[in-house]
Amino acid sequence: MLEFEQLKSDNDLKEVIKAAFDADLSVSGAWGYTQELSTIIESSEVPVKQLEHMLASMRTYIEMNMTLPKEERYGSINLNEIEREQKQVDGLLYDKVTYEITAMKEETYTAFINAYKEGLGKEDFDITEHFDQRKKATITRSEVYWFEVHQVL
Repeated sequence: MLEFEQLKSDNDLKEVIKAAFDADLSVSGAWGYTQELSTIIESSEVPVKQLEHMLASMRTYIEMNMTLPKEERYGSINLNEIEREQKQVDGLLYDKVTYEITAMKEETYTAFINAYKEGLGKEDFDITEHFDQRKKATITRSEVYWFEVHQVL
């Protein structure tokens, strides 16, 4: 399985999210790699599951795109929740969420999009083959994200 470097956090999670995504979120803590390094959701105007997905997507995009050299970046990054459990530890409530992440190299994705745009509607364009090749170029990984949620429930 491909490994991506874990993001470091110096209690600046809120500032990093603001700078990278121009989003003001009421969060603190770390990037959620373990229970001890969980992302603390302090409040939320959207359903918690949606905010968790957004935060997981942000972490993943930073890991797989923003912090890598251009030729190593991934695009078409998608997360789908595959498992969820809630744990209570020392009076605190945590969501431990596992996501399946799919992506492909950004340059490859751009080439597929261009080929699709150029080929669509032409007789010699094999759309089935096109999507088979896209599927082969897609990587899949599974990642766990920890969220401390007792303040918002």
